[in-house]
Amino acid sequence: MRSSAMTADYKSTVFLPTTAFPMKAGLADKEPEILARWERLDLYARLRDAARGRDKFVLHDGPPYANGHLHNGHALNKILKDVITRSQQMMGKDSNYVPGWDCHGLPIEWKIEERYRAKGQNKDDVDVVAFRRECRAFAEEWIAIQREEFKRLGIVGDWKTPYTTMAYAAEARIVRELGKFLMNGGLYKGAKPVLWSVVEKTALADAEVEYQDHTSTTIWVRFPVVTPAQPALAGASVVIWTTTPWTMPGNRAVAYGAGLSYAVVKVTAVAEGALARVGETLVVGEDLLADVLAHAKISGHEVSATLPGTALAGTVCAHPWRGRGYDYDVPLLAGDFVTADQGTGFVHIAPGHGEDDYFLGRAHGIQPPDTVDGDGLYMAHVPLFAGQHVFKVAPAVLAAMTEAGALLAHGSLTHSYPHSWRSKAPLIFRNTPQWFISMETNDLRAKALQAIEDTRWVPPRGRNRIGAMIESRPDWCVSRQRAWGVPIALFVNKKTGEPLRDPAVIERIAQAFEAEGADAWYTEDPRRFLGPDYDPADFEPVRDIVEVWFDSGCTHAFVLEAREDLKWPADLYLEGSDQHRGWFHTSLLESCGTRGRAPYDAVLTHGFLLDEKGDKFSKSKGNAESPQKVVSTLGADILRLWVVSSDYTNDIRFGPEILKQTTETYRRLRNTLRFLLGALEGFDESERVTDVASMPELERWVLHHLAGLDEQVRACCQSFSFHELFQALNTFCTLDLSAFYLDVRKDVLYCDGPTSPTRRACRTVIDLVFNRLVTWLAPFICFTAEEAWLTRFPSETDSVHLQLFPETPAGWRDEALATRWAQVRGLRRVVTGALERARADKVLGASVQAHPVVYASAERLAACAGLDMAELCITSGLSLVDSAQTPAPEGAHTLEDVTDVAVVVQVAEGDKCQRCWKILPDVGTHAHPGTCGRCDSVLTQASA
Repeated sequence: MRSSAMTADYKSTVFLPTTAFPMKAGLADKEPEILARWERLDLYARLRDAARGRDKFVLHDGPPYANGHLHNGHALNKILKDVITRSQQMMGKDSNYVPGWDCHGLPIEWKIEERYRAKGQNKDDVDVVAFRRECRAFAEEWIAIQREEFKRLGIVGDWKTPYTTMAYAAEARIVRELGKFLMNGGLYKGAKPVLWSVVEKTALADAEVEYQDHTSTTIWVRFPVVTPAQPALAGASVVIWTTTPWTMPGNRAVAYGAGLSYAVVKVTAVAEGALARVGETLVVGEDLLADVLAHAKISGHEVSATLPGTALAGTVCAHPWRGRGYDYDVPLLAGDFVTADQGTGFVHIAPGHGEDDYFLGRAHGIQPPDTVDGDGLYMAHVPLFAGQHVFKVAPAVLAAMTEAGALLAHGSLTHSYPHSWRSKAPLIFRNTPQWFISMETNDLRAKALQAIEDTRWVPPRGRNRIGAMIESRPDWCVSRQRAWGVPIALFVNKKTGEPLRDPAVIERIAQAFEAEGADAWYTEDPRRFLGPDYDPADFEPVRDIVEVWFDSGCTHAFVLEAREDLKWPADLYLEGSDQHRGWFHTSLLESCGTRGRAPYDAVLTHGFLLDEKGDKFSKSKGNAESPQKVVSTLGADILRLWVVSSDYTNDIRFGPEILKQTTETYRRLRNTLRFLLGALEGFDESERVTDVASMPELERWVLHHLAGLDEQVRACCQSFSFHELFQALNTFCTLDLSAFYLDVRKDVLYCDGPTSPTRRACRTVIDLVFNRLVTWLAPFICFTAEEAWLTRFPSETDSVHLQLFPETPAGWRDEALATRWAQVRGLRRVVTGALERARADKVLGASVQAHPVVYASAERLAACAGLDMAELCITSGLSLVDSAQTPAPEGAHTLEDVTDVAVVVQVAEGDKCQRCWKILPDVGTHAHPGTCGRCDSVLTQASA
């Protein structure tokens, strides 16, 4: 390389990118300004106007609970919904998002009760209507806070008129929906065991239950046989094992496994401290005998008989506390739930304290006794234990069993046990009168299972999960013994105990609720609802409330059906995977029970959030950062980018390092947009090249790639595969644009003249790339896309979010060209690697100082024919050599995956052009000092 004899400053003649779009985003400060702009534009209303007449796409919002600041799980959920809503809108749908809130129920009621407890007051002493008004005010306060927090995330929706389950019209519709079950016979009152919180004093739904480790006292207890079905059982005792000693006062039977084998054992020796007695006879499951003998410290025994389970039918035992107030027979009954996995092969049956127990007892005409009240205390009529608490009674039970000579052994066991997810207190199964919706009446179970088959589940495994739940679930308990909620607004005949089934009464109640709210149930005279045909003295109004899962299960009725801007059924329900047993579940049952099908065509579930170590988030661990903190420091677009770059179908990790990586990804995307904007400075329609066929191959290759991306964008938006789509867009920006196309075309953009056909084609393609890329990214990084769009198209009234994804001409597709350019790019990768190696070896500095010699196969050379390979490889020259005729020298640079290319880097000959910096032989031979022919021509045209 020779030094140029003359130097000149041509910097001002180079077309360097110019843009007002800054490299530093400053999202935390800029996003609120963009939000304010959307408010001024009333963007939501503009979107609805723009979409009027289009096909609707409705994502129905699962209502979050109005009782606290948002957490990052809320952010994940709402951002994902917003991405779907925006993408469907930009694909040409009327995609209206109406947010909503769950407002009734225990969490809010609990908060208000805490206020009273802090003052030393009892909530039950407060007027129920006054208490309910406090609950309503609490929910209203948090709705206002959460609304602003959601809006700050960039969520577009009908924030002015969202739905709430406590709206008067919603409460009225809930009454009407429950009335449908009343009228079709699906709703009934029954007494059966339900999961009960003795702390919250109410029944709980499955979705309100979490399982935690709990240590229980275990007991092995003798049940003396009084009526043996087989001679071998005479004088024996059946041994049961239980982890719930508190249920023993409710015992009414013992279950055995008909398919199991049982041993009749005579005790011949015992160890010190044993409660077993030498000479007694015990009956135990044969497969569990060794375990029972060990726990009972029985050191010697004889098996006097073995019996099949079927031989036990007809055997009757005495309760262990016979003579102490428990003087009833305890029959042995076959139960298909009895196994030989643990225990003794016998299960004690308390029909009031277990589901299996209840159904087995009912099948044999055994009524569940009432033994425990709502506070967890034994009722006054319960012998030995009246007034004692079930969670504190174990020592007393052991003492009573020991005194009766019934206790064989005892111990403790740590096992998974149901707890309330609110109070964290353990639960009990308690027999109590409740209102149920039958799973069999009107074939509700069958309809729900068919609806599951007819629904699209994303990911598909959701179908099996909810299907298994519906197949095995018991009747739906819809009543709660609380104050804050929609009343079960029914009247029960005092004589018959039957609910009054009269649609006119239901409608009068609903109309009152619609006008005045559900408080009317507590303030109005029953005559108003019963009308002239019924005597209020004959009827008792129900004071239970409807469980909140029925409330939210009805949202399809009072939101989708009630609003003209929506439709029923919804195209999509979207929530966390826990809602297979929650909102998806109850919405399915409510809709199938009243309309015969699901209220949705598709259901999408996302996973739970984990910290960077894979642990669940919790305040106690200090790993639960709020979205407000992230938004106020990094910006909402960083959170949004994290959502779409994550595979949300599985559990998702979140934390500082992940946010750091996301921020770096965002920076690269932003810089791509910035370069595109800078390269388009001054571009207008007069410069556009409309004849694609006349463009250089490189530009046509980019258009081909855009056509493929357009197809992928639309397919991924339809399949909600945003992780896949983000990866494709990010790869396009990083590898195809920044590292290849834009890198190659910088020379043309900066140094060619304004009328250069290549430069015009390049700027035309960059314009087409920008318009697509910024709209494709708009659902993802909504603030940044808006900023970039307005930088390119300044407007007081426009928004990128009012655009549709641009249509892509089919003629841009060119598979033959793509195949050829795959060969070209393969060769280029080897050259680029050789240049990097040469720079590392200090052979040269910039790539334009090089003139590589490339040895390649004839097929590869044919692909490169007619192309300026020096331009594509960003060198000042490049020689192509047929490797079949002249093999590459030893030491030439190669790549393992491109076996037919080898490169030797040589230094370019000539002088450095003072304008484009290429090293060319003709530099210094033109009118403008120190320039090459191309640059001299551009300067001459500029001065003409």
